[in-house]
Amino acid sequence: MNEPNELWQPTSACGPDCLADDEPFQVASRIRGGQRLVAAAGVMLVAVALLPLLPLFPERRRARFIRWCARNVLHAFGIRVTLHGHLPARRAVAMGACGTLVVANHVSWLDIVVLLATERTRLVAKTEVGDWPVIGRIARYAGTIFVDRSRPRTLPVVVAEVRTALAAGDVVVVFPEGTTSCGRSIGRFRPAFFQAAVEAGAAVVPVTLRFRLAGAGRTSAAAFIGDETLLVSLRRILRLPGLIIELSCGAMIHPASGATRRSLARVAARAVGASGPIADREARRAPAPVVDPAASLVPLWNEPVDGGSRSPVGLPRAA
Repeated sequence: MNEPNELWQPTSACGPDCLADDEPFQVASRIRGGQRLVAAAGVMLVAVALLPLLPLFPERRRARFIRWCARNVLHAFGIRVTLHGHLPARRAVAMGACGTLVVANHVSWLDIVVLLATERTRLVAKTEVGDWPVIGRIARYAGTIFVDRSRPRTLPVVVAEVRTALAAGDVVVVFPEGTTSCGRSIGRFRPAFFQAAVEAGAAVVPVTLRFRLAGAGRTSAAAFIGDETLLVSLRRILRLPGLIIELSCGAMIHPASGATRRSLARVAARAVGASGPIADREARRAPAPVVDPAASLVPLWNEPVDGGSRSPVGLPRAA
């Protein structure tokens, strides 16, 4: 893992220009944005009041409370979530059971909220997330593993922590790009954290996040890119009408004998749908011996079903 610059200071090809002025949507009124902010503030107040008590809760109830907070924040923002496929659940360590490494593309700070709302998971996030108001504290109580990208020498320690979590049966979520993008393409997957899956013998589940508006196509309006502040991003998201976040879970990838972190990263990148120039170069290399051939035939995308509630509380699954 002698790639400190590559692993720890990744750069995104996306910037403010990706948030084009001619995006096919109309922002909601300021009144609606204000109403959503008030609703979200109410959820945050409840969270702030109860967070000091979380250490007293049993682990299972603590996880349920964290999911409640995340789901109701999404609901307050007017965001609907659709889950295609199944995210793995935490597994009790018995008979050699192992956890799962979930890898996803990274578009927005909302990615963290959505994943916390969907399943009991532990995330790998930059240390700055831990300093965010309320969300940072919730992330800490959720067992988030923080990585300091300014200190590359700590990387082996963090990878070892992920390996330990996987061996304990945890579901650990990683954003291998190491940075956010507008969602139109996906960059190269950094291989570091795939080493934890190789050493633990843990399966990898590829997850693709897509952002779209109801009645329209994909949108980059929710992206958190460049030097934009969290406040500016929040203001724009609050005014969006009908934001829908789709999570599509691909076939489980099992590291085979001889698999390396780089080969596993390449296969996972293809499964998530990597399309950036760097990722394309990676994908053209020899296939890695890590995928069950039958599993590789399972389509990554399913069309959303019509009808039924798409409330973030329900998190409906597409057939």
